[in-house]
Amino acid sequence: MKMDSGSVEIDGSVMEGGGQILRVSAALSCITGSSINITKVRAGRSTPGLRPQHLSGLQLVSDLCSGSLQGASIGSTDISLTPGKIQSGNHTADTQTAGSVCLLLQVSLPCALFSDSSSQLCLKGGTNAEMAPQIDYTVKVFKPIVEKFGVHFDCDIRMRGYYPKGGGEVMVTVNPVKELQPVIMTERGNITKIYGRAFVAGVLPYKLAKDMSSAAVRTIRKEIKDLYINIPALQEKEKACGNGNGIIIIAESSTGCVFAGSALGKKGVYVDKIGIEAAEMLLRNIRHNGCVDEFLQDQLIIFMALAKGTSRIRTGPVTLHTQTAIHIAEQLTQAKFTITKSEDELSSNETFIIECVGSGAANKHL
Repeated sequence: MKMDSGSVEIDGSVMEGGGQILRVSAALSCITGSSINITKVRAGRSTPGLRPQHLSGLQLVSDLCSGSLQGASIGSTDISLTPGKIQSGNHTADTQTAGSVCLLLQVSLPCALFSDSSSQLCLKGGTNAEMAPQIDYTVKVFKPIVEKFGVHFDCDIRMRGYYPKGGGEVMVTVNPVKELQPVIMTERGNITKIYGRAFVAGVLPYKLAKDMSSAAVRTIRKEIKDLYINIPALQEKEKACGNGNGIIIIAESSTGCVFAGSALGKKGVYVDKIGIEAAEMLLRNIRHNGCVDEFLQDQLIIFMALAKGTSRIRTGPVTLHTQTAIHIAEQLTQAKFTITKSEDELSSNETFIIECVGSGAANKHL
């Protein structure tokens, strides 16, 4: 795996061109031992270069792999990481903003799997932030599916934190693996369960949570008539920092597939609209008959790339985030991905199979 010709050059502006390139390449650098040099970081964004959450994520990975990090400052568009030995134990990362703790977990979890014993990650920032999975998504959707690869982690939500201040905190305990198992998810089955949570935190009135929930239920009912839908409305008091409101709705299938739709309240947006947005997102992700939703799709790529053996996952339309993750994974590992249209009778026009012959990364510390 190790490249003797110096470091692997990665163009941070290709394809999706965002923080995801940093997360996938930093994690894979840490695991494979290859140095990386990323240029044009977030070049096309309105505020190019590293933002606080990207910086804290990179520092966390560097800390995890006793690495040396160059160019790590806010606004920097060129960074390089030279990894050392992966260290278990306690690691803390704090975005000091509402930067997402879930994105911090995305970059650090794969690294912690390849250390010599269990790791405790204390992640601080926003738990329910825009442009990132909500922590509820990470726990209810990402976690059960990634466990199929042999990943085991616990996530304790100590404090929820909302835009703009953040202030949330989650404690994640990760157990190492010898190697990751490949995963086959090609049978969707029927949707058997729909549930979720609608919340308000801080000074916002409880009625908003009830209105989000009932708008969501009404929307789903138009399409799915026969299932009980349970979306309790919650007022978050003690374990929440700041003001916020939002909703997440989860659907489970008979074969163990999990999907979600979610939305967060914004100033000036009528709450019914938030509930409807989340419901429509969920319905859109159920219609294509794939086994994962559009947000899980790209998050599984790194695990497929590292697993020993061939993984096959049935999805809806392949997102640019997923294509970007594949591009980086193929640059940094021996994994080979192919995407084919799914041709069986349950497929819509929009159903695909992502197949990956994994690189079979072995944990040399175990």
